[in-house]
Amino acid sequence: MEERAGVITVEGNPLTLTGKEVKVGDKAPDFAAVDNDMALVDFFSSSSGKVCIISVVPSLDTSVCDIQTRRFNQEASDLGDDVAILTI
Repeated sequence: MEERAGVITVEGNPLTLTGKEVKVGDKAPDFAAVDNDMALVDFFSSSSGKVCIISVVPSLDTSVCDIQTRRFNQEASDLGDDVAILTI
């Protein structure tokens, strides 16, 4: 697996990311994530035929991430049923 050291930092500490970098125009690979009910979901497979938007936040336990996610969800609710939203 490809490793990319120092690409990001958390509180000034560099972290190593694993896997190939996804660039604009690349088809994103399917991946599994745990949903609110703690069930494993293959996101793109379960959203086939829809436009998929992924919002990533470090922690919903922080006020900034919580506010961002609430606002994002409010705006995204107008996008319609052919759009799948995932917050990680």
